Amino acid sequence: MGRKAINAKRDAQSVPGVKAGDDAREALRQRLARAAYAARQYAIDAARLVCDEKCEDILVLDLRGVSTICDYFVIATGTSDRQMRAVADHLRELGKTRGEEPYSVSGYDEGAWIVVDYVDVVVHLFDTEKRSYYDLEALWGDCPRVEWGA
Repeated sequence: MGRKAINAKRDAQSVPGVKAGDDAREALRQRLARAAYAARQYAIDAARLVCDEKCEDILVLDLRGVSTICDYFVIATGTSDRQMRAVADHLRELGKTRGEEPYSVSGYDEGAWIVVDYVDVVVHLFDTEKRSYYDLEALWGDCPRVEWGA
């Protein structure tokens, strides 16, 4: 997930002359598969974490094949700016337990729309007003939803 996936993708692209049956190509394919699995698992775990933290209307979108930005969006509505900051802090702790740091965190000080970006997984924490205004689920409505076990 995150930087590990970026490095795996970069490695795969930097070996254009490797034949399909080659051991190196298979190793790269396996690395990419592990990175994809890790990203999906982090998205599901992030959704469960924000649910445990009492966020509402939680949604996980699978953007693979649709967006080059990331593989998954986790979208949730917080009940207050203080709660959303606490959730963002807990997401960082979750990443640290897996050896990952967020690429960036935006909106933390304002607390109306906090974005925690792990490259492959981007978590959006909205207040009610911003979520209805930006309506990411309609914007990315053609993307499949991931069942994460609420």
